[in-house]
Amino acid sequence: MSTGLIRKKVTIVATALMLAGGLAAIVQAAELTLLNVSYYPTRELYVEFNKAFQAHYQQQTGDIVTIRTAHGGSSRQARTVIDGAPADVVTLGISSDIDHIAKSGLIDESWQTRLANNSTPYTSTIVLLVRKGNPKNIQDWDDLVRPTINVVTPNPKTSAGARWNYLAAWLYALKQPGGNEERAKEFVKSLYKNVGVLDTGARGATTTFVERGIGDVLIAWENEALLSVKDLGPDKFDIVVPSSSILAEPPVAVVDKNVARHGTSKVAQAYVEYLYSEQGQEIAARHFYRPRLASVAEKYKDQYPNLTLYTVDEELGGWTLTQEKHFAEGGVFDSIYLTK
Repeated sequence: MSTGLIRKKVTIVATALMLAGGLAAIVQAAELTLLNVSYYPTRELYVEFNKAFQAHYQQQTGDIVTIRTAHGGSSRQARTVIDGAPADVVTLGISSDIDHIAKSGLIDESWQTRLANNSTPYTSTIVLLVRKGNPKNIQDWDDLVRPTINVVTPNPKTSAGARWNYLAAWLYALKQPGGNEERAKEFVKSLYKNVGVLDTGARGATTTFVERGIGDVLIAWENEALLSVKDLGPDKFDIVVPSSSILAEPPVAVVDKNVARHGTSKVAQAYVEYLYSEQGQEIAARHFYRPRLASVAEKYKDQYPNLTLYTVDEELGGWTLTQEKHFAEGGVFDSIYLTK
């Protein structure tokens, strides 16, 4: 066989292999869809994060991901997942809401061990948002129980944010000199006497205060307060940082049974892990959540005030106990609010 014929055959074989490789790459590329069931205050965060993750994942794998995000009150969102919403991922406001989903069998009960910091990639805290100039001279939690103060906060029975609000006030009272549970209960009862209407969620309460102009003070997620000031201007509102508050730790999890059915386990895990990446942490910080990654936290440190932050685990025995004691039917909240 002549050298020319040999070269021609080699060229044909090589071309065929290249074409086969290209076809394989085309076949391997997939179009995937994820549903992230989330809670209201993360709406803006996930608009930006989803775009960043889509670009990252396509670059890494070649796959195209369409991400849908549904927002609502955290506890209600958990209930929708239990009742059949096909969530691949949940990014909620409180760990007990994901625990409820786990108890239904959709998520493995070890979910908090899968990611760093008990599967909470960013944090926040609770602050007080007042009207510009602070006309009612609100300086700390004590001022919220004055009889002339109209407080805006959502319902702890339906809102994770409201539970953080309630517990921040509870722990403030508990930690005062001579503080005990009975005094904390009376303090929080006095505070809720000043709440006219309980919105169902944190974003609804923000709308009531910011857009409808109702109330003297909004008990708010720090990120919601900072967002309100950014969007509406510092000439509209002031943020009052109380002497102490609570470390709010909104968790994330993959919904195991759903991703197994959908064939989205790999992309869903990559999605929640990317929240811990430098870009994910930057996005969280730009939307006023407190990043976990030290390098990003240092970059944004001037954005967040220093204050004493208590945790549910250290002070109240964890969320399972706290949920049952304070927010279950017949719990402490029912005893103070239903009799106010």
